[in-house]
Amino acid sequence: MPSPSLLSGAVDVLTAFDADHTDWRLSDLSRHLGVPTSTLHEQLLALCGTGLLLRAGRGRYRLGWRLLKLSSALYGSLPWYGPAHSAMERVARAGHALSFLSVLDAASGRVLCIARSVQGRDGPPVAGELDFELPGHASASGKLLLALSGAPLPDTHAALTGNTVTDPATWLRQAARIRAQDAAVTRDEWAAGTSGLAVPVRDGTGQVLAALGVSLPTARLRDQEGLLRVLRDEADAVSWSLGWRPG
Repeated sequence: MPSPSLLSGAVDVLTAFDADHTDWRLSDLSRHLGVPTSTLHEQLLALCGTGLLLRAGRGRYRLGWRLLKLSSALYGSLPWYGPAHSAMERVARAGHALSFLSVLDAASGRVLCIARSVQGRDGPPVAGELDFELPGHASASGKLLLALSGAPLPDTHAALTGNTVTDPATWLRQAARIRAQDAAVTRDEWAAGTSGLAVPVRDGTGQVLAALGVSLPTARLRDQEGLLRVLRDEADAVSWSLGWRPG
């Protein structure tokens, strides 16, 4: 049975790969993780042996095809993912904005972006285009998921801009408003010039499964009501298909 340290090391290696780092050179990954090359080389060879990594030329590694099987199994276990993913893409096209689906990892309290769509997006770059983990206290999707779960302000609630909420009392008031409106809006809290909107996707029991959100230039909040209407219509349609009935 692998030791916890070995498993933790393997997780660190796999999560080092993202949209900006689709492959790694051994020496670069060693510096990134702060792990000796000899130790890291053994980990990489072990992961290649399982099919989770592949060698991509001399001294370079990339994610292996076996991860596709695992991701297919994961999404297959989430019957709401397909309809929600389609709704996310429709929101992106209709709103000309970056749209994403996010979930709250109950064990860690982290807000994770599990899918994003840029179909039809226009305008300047916005926060969230590459992030896998969203700041729970500064993104609309994060605030929505935390508020609806009754979670407190995260421990890691550093100010990202002058508008970021870091005061627990202020957060309690915002969380109550989010629950009352069943939606979250942020303005320049994650990054200057970036704002966000998010609404919940629910199952038949009313449990919140995910947040359907958009990240957009702050100037476009002038059409906040129209964008919220698009988000609500799409999220409610998915929730209705899963058996949710308001009230």
